[in-house]
Amino acid sequence: MIVSTPSGDAESTSHSDTLESTLTASRAVLGVIARSLAPMMDTVTLPQFRVLVVLSNFGDLRVGQLAVHLGANQSSFSRFADRMVSGGLISRSTSPDNRREVIISLTKEGSRVYADVTAARRQEISRVLEHLSSGDLEAVQAGFEIFARAAGEPSTHETLILGI
Repeated sequence: MIVSTPSGDAESTSHSDTLESTLTASRAVLGVIARSLAPMMDTVTLPQFRVLVVLSNFGDLRVGQLAVHLGANQSSFSRFADRMVSGGLISRSTSPDNRREVIISLTKEGSRVYADVTAARRQEISRVLEHLSSGDLEAVQAGFEIFARAAGEPSTHETLILGI
């Protein structure tokens, strides 16, 4: 069956159904994220936490590289980073290779916040997964691995290789 999208393009029902299922799952995942961040809301916002995630996965990055990973404009990110620096979550330093480049790093506090929120998220996700059969667990794992890969997220295995 072919359905028309708002842009007038035709797409298969399968794609449309997958899109709707993915949106529903993303709301569920966002709920898990919100619950895991709730105890830290005075410390970190969701966009700030994303910065901590990227730095935890990729290590220290130039401002431009970090902005690309976040899908943000470099000049806008620079102002955003000011608040995170003053909050003690990240630090800025000059690149030893090029004094015009600014390197963004996680601080001990940023690493602690990342670890605490990630631990809370693991607990939340574990509670959800307890309701699934072994077959459903395998399907969820495969689906999320494929989705994460398509979104450009490094796998746990890849970050372990990097030593992060």
